[in-house]
Amino acid sequence: MSAYWRCGRTEDTSRVKDLSVGGLFIETKKSCPVGATVDLHFLVEDGEITATATVRYVKSGIGLGLQFKSVRSEDQAHFTTMVKRLLH
Repeated sequence: MSAYWRCGRTEDTSRVKDLSVGGLFIETKKSCPVGATVDLHFLVEDGEITATATVRYVKSGIGLGLQFKSVRSEDQAHFTTMVKRLLH
């Protein structure tokens, strides 16, 4: 699965790894500072899911560890379905 994300003026479409209800890791060579807010748009078969997250750690040249802050209310059900599907 992929996600389009934006952090300040930095943006990218990245592969999602290690997705859970609490957060995810995205593969990217781009970077954002720890503590920064990231806007996420998941590109999934059910449509698009929009969320915000906080950068928790950076693996330089590899990716970003993100913790979810919120999922758009109208996307909550799709988000839960997506996480369940990917965890099984």
